[in-house]
Order: sequence, then structure tokens, then C-alpha cells
Amino acid sequence: MVTTSSGNPRKPVIRPKRPAASAAGTGPAAPRPAPSPPGARGSSRVPRRPVNPDKKPSLFERGIVLLEGSRRKATGSAYYTILGASLALTAIGLMMVLSASSVESIAASAGESAGSTFSFFVKQALFAGLGVAAMLGLSRLGPQAYRKLAWPALVAAFFLLILVFIPGIGKEVGGNRNWIEIGPITGQPSEAAKLAMAIWFASVLSMKQKLLTQWKHALVPVVFPGGAVLIGLVLIGRDLGTVIIMVMIMIAALFFAGAPLRFLAVMVAAGGAGGVLMSLVSSNRTSRISAWLGEDCGAGLCDQANAGMYALASGGWFGVGIGQSRQKWSWIPEAHNDFIFAIIGEEFGLLGTLLIVLLFGVLAVATIRMTMRHTDPFIRIVCGSILVWIIGQAFVNIAMVTGLLPVIGVPLPFISYGGSSLTFTLAAVGVLLSFARKIPEPKLPESEPSAP
Repeated sequence: MVTTSSGNPRKPVIRPKRPAASAAGTGPAAPRPAPSPPGARGSSRVPRRPVNPDKKPSLFERGIVLLEGSRRKATGSAYYTILGASLALTAIGLMMVLSASSVESIAASAGESAGSTFSFFVKQALFAGLGVAAMLGLSRLGPQAYRKLAWPALVAAFFLLILVFIPGIGKEVGGNRNWIEIGPITGQPSEAAKLAMAIWFASVLSMKQKLLTQWKHALVPVVFPGGAVLIGLVLIGRDLGTVIIMVMIMIAALFFAGAPLRFLAVMVAAGGAGGVLMSLVSSNRTSRISAWLGEDCGAGLCDQANAGMYALASGGWFGVGIGQSRQKWSWIPEAHNDFIFAIIGEEFGLLGTLLIVLLFGVLAVATIRMTMRHTDPFIRIVCGSILVWIIGQAFVNIAMVTGLLPVIGVPLPFISYGGSSLTFTLAAVGVLLSFARKIPEPKLPESEPSAP
């Protein structure tokens, strides 16, 4: 008992003993603090940015969602967007072929019946119907069917390209031996080869995707012998414009398959060097490049390009009216084919050309959105190759007409006159539609908010 100085007793203060932790950690441990909720102060996890429900999505975001849905849910509208853009471009092409080819039809049908005035339009309409039928038929197939068709399509394309060099079947047009004529049917086998290459490249590269970091697996058999044989056959026929598009398809397939960028850079450099070499050894191509650079315009080398630029300039904002083009009266050679974009600019003005570019842009965006949702490498490679084929060829044609590139004779997809080009372009769209029919839903964590 402890007493104070006044003699009153004071109770002792009892303090609780702290448990001493031993060095070996066998003593009682202090209780751990409860984990902080996600996003609270002191939490180790990085808090997500809160979604403001009052914030309205931008016009661009709403357009993307309308096109293909949010990140969590797909609307499936890519199918109808691709279909609508392709059919709209085809309808515009038929109308412009009728307008641009009427003069040549009248000149070719002198002394014949008046019905032959629409000969080019009737042929193009027949091939458009055939192409739409092929598009709808191919849209019903699935990835497994296309994998089975890859090798037969490649072999068929090879034999069709061989027919070009058989006397009596092969035909030379405009200095290029890239046509076959069997009875009343005339076509370009290289158009079928483009679609066969896209499907076959995807079939091979999707199986070798993990080995593409090694250059030998990326090179064989896609670049050599597969692609090199088909491209070489077209190059022997002196159709350099088609060769450029086929090389673009091959490089696009390797890119979407995940080939190293250094390998693709070497291929692009080799292709550019080969194109320059082929241009130097041909007097026709050299004269075209000289005319494009403005160094030599003798013998009318610049007439076609100048007439195309004049047609675009005379169209103004709204054009001179459908059927009222003056440059199609034998001023622009191949007005209904390679230079049909100039006739569109003259008759419908700048707004008409922008509409064409917009439709190709809608087709490209819808295809990209659809391709990004698929996880199957085969589907990604096929869609990417067809996208580069159609959009890349449209870019080359428009750049050629507007003077950004020399005249190389590449038609405008869906619009230029040419039955085989239109048929196989619509068939390629059918392949895109087959993959757009069923788009897998993305699997996102429950904590991740969906995009607006």
C-alpha cells in the first residue's frame, strides 16, 4: 500500500503489458489493419477515373457507338454499313459509266441500232448483278469454309494467270498482256488473284503466327514462292499498276499477322527499288514519269493528265450537271475507266468527289471496327488485306487523277468500268460481310465501365 504525504492511501496504477515480439517471430503479432477499399486514401491500387454521368458523349463518340456499339456491347451495324457503302458506290459507278461511256458507245455504234449506245452500261450492269450475287453467297460462309478454299483458290488463280500467255486465249490491251478472252467472256485473272492471295495469306500466316519473328518463316511460303509467283506472272504481262496493289496486299497480310516491322521495312524498300527498276527499263513508264514531273510533254504525254485536272477544275463546287461533261468527248482517254473520277468531279463538282471519298472512308472505318472486335488471327488478316486492297487502290486511282502520282492505269473500285474488277471487288466485300454477321462480344472486367 502506497501512502501519500497526507496519510491517505492511493491505489496503484496498473498498466497493460505490451506483448513482446520475439526475434523469431513466435510472439503474438499485432492485428493488421483492415484493407482500404479501392480508391480510398492509402490504397495501393490506382483509382479509376470516375465516370461523370452528366457528361454527354461527343458527336464523334456517338457516331462510333452508332456504327459498331460500345466497348462492352456490339450493335452489329457494321454489316449494314459495309453493305450500304458498297452498294452505294456500285450504284454511283453504274450511273457514271452510263454517263462517261455514252460518247464512246455512240462513236462505236455508228450505223448500228440505237440500243448499242448503252453497250458499256449493260455489260457493267450484268457484272454488277453477278458481283452482288457472289457477295451475298460468300457472306453466308464461315472462317472454316474460307480456310478450306484457300489452297484451291490459289491454284485456280495460278492457272488463270497462265492462260494469259496461251495464244488464242490471252489478250493484250493497252500494252499490258493481262487479259483472257474465252468466247464472249473477257476478264482480268489478276483480279481473282487479289482475292485468292488475301485468303491464302491469312490461312498460312494464321498457322505460323508464333514463328513470324524468324525471317525465314515470314518469307516462306508467303513471299516466296506463293506471292512471288503470282506477282511475277502479272509482272511478265507488264501490268505494273496491278503489281503495286498485289504487293500492298502481301505486305498488309504480313503486317496484320504480326511480322516484325524491320522485315516489312526491308520489303517496302525492296518493292520500291523494284518499281523504280521496272520503270527505268520501260520507255512507256519512263515517259509517263517524265510527263508527271513536267519535264517532257511532247507527243501528247501530258494531255490525259491535263484534261483530267481541267475537268476537276471546271466542275467547281456543284458541277455542270449529270451527263453534261465536256471532257468525255474524246478529250480524256479512258474516261469511263481509269479517269472516271475526273468525270465525277466535272459533273458533280467538289461535293461529288467528297461524297465518293466519304463513302470509302465509311467503308474503311466500319471494316476496321469490325476487324478489331475479332480475336481470330485468320479473320484479322483476311479483313486487313481486303481493306488495304480496296482502300489502297482507291487512293492510288484518286492520287493519279489529281496529279499526286503518275498515270499507272489502276481502276477506281466499284466505279470504274470493268466487269472482272467490279465482280471480284464485290466478292471481297462478301468475305467482309461473312465476318461482320457475327461479331464476338468483348469480355471486360465488371469494374470497368462501358464506353458511352
